[in-house]
Amino acid sequence: MKFGLLYGAQLPRPWTEDSEYRLFHDMLAEIELADQLGFDHVWCPEHHFLEEYSHMSGPEVFLGAVSQRTSRIRIGHAVALMPPGFNPTARIAERIATLDLLSGGRVEFGTGESTTPTELAGFGVERAVKRDQWAEAVDAVARMFVEEPFAGYEGKYVSAPVRNVLPKTRQKPHPPMWMACGNRDAIRLAAAKGLGALNFSFFGPAETRKWVDAYYEGLESADCVPAGFAVNAQVAATIPMFCHQDEATAVERGADGVQFFNFGLGFYAGFGAAAPGRTRLWETFQRDRDRYGMGRAAFGRPGMPLGNPARGAVGTPEQIRRFLRQHEEAGLDQAIFLVQGGGTRHEHVCESLELFAREVMPEFKERHERAAQAKAARLQPALDAALARREPPRTADPAYVIPARSPNPAP
Repeated sequence: MKFGLLYGAQLPRPWTEDSEYRLFHDMLAEIELADQLGFDHVWCPEHHFLEEYSHMSGPEVFLGAVSQRTSRIRIGHAVALMPPGFNPTARIAERIATLDLLSGGRVEFGTGESTTPTELAGFGVERAVKRDQWAEAVDAVARMFVEEPFAGYEGKYVSAPVRNVLPKTRQKPHPPMWMACGNRDAIRLAAAKGLGALNFSFFGPAETRKWVDAYYEGLESADCVPAGFAVNAQVAATIPMFCHQDEATAVERGADGVQFFNFGLGFYAGFGAAAPGRTRLWETFQRDRDRYGMGRAAFGRPGMPLGNPARGAVGTPEQIRRFLRQHEEAGLDQAIFLVQGGGTRHEHVCESLELFAREVMPEFKERHERAAQAKAARLQPALDAALARREPPRTADPAYVIPARSPNPAP
């Protein structure tokens, strides 16, 4: 099992003039530290208009900075919002390829649709068709990565002419591709399209086993027709993590951030009524958290083994080690740790990362390589069969030229 970090740029009010400035630079420092400590991935989602919950509206820009302050950590754009109302498809291909070049081929390309009315309505994306728009855009962007020139696309939602979409990615045929998954149907779709499954909700090891089994069953079936030109056979799940030698201190430092993440997602995706510029998410969370089962009592009694998905891996190194072994045994390929949330202090995040890397990470690193090699050997025949079902890259009409604006040359 590998270890990633999730950074959504949460920023509870009240704000000062330099709050966002300090937040982004603290995140860069934490990710630079994580790179040095041996964490495998960093993931940054694309969100818009979600005050306090996520100020990460330009992850491709932020991750460009990450690429220059790190040397080995994989850089996850998770997720790029694919419906064309959010992002023209060619612009996604251009941005991902540029980031892949800047990072020396370290990009992981996550794809998604968005779930919140705030974002969907803000960009004029209809909920009823967003999955179909995602599917067309994923197909088109994969072709843009590998076709030279791109042979054009005429779908119901994505329309693009023949063009040479530049630059091309450093990783060939393209960076590993993922899909955001929030339920069992979504993970089956990710498997059917040969995409890695990214889960951003919390669940325990027993549920992990169900997701993993469903995913690999679909991946190895005859129904798998990859959306890209390589299969990314991985399941990753978000797990809250805060590590301290004293359990009470770990809970004290980590609980509010974890629960604010859950509360904010529920607020914007369901029960909340956001008032742009006037939303007070942190105040609402503090007032209503117990009503939604997000008080400190939800973290359980001290000294108990970890197992509550809402608490995740918040505890001592030994508690966390035992909890993660259960996810490892359930077949999880990557644990993505939620470490930046609510009002969590920068120096506390750094201390937690250092302790985890020193006392928990090494044994998992030792086991991962052997397990990954065995999995790859087992899956290879199924992956080869899946790729054989995928339509190959197309060749554009060699006679195609972009029409001139005027038949006469400019003076």
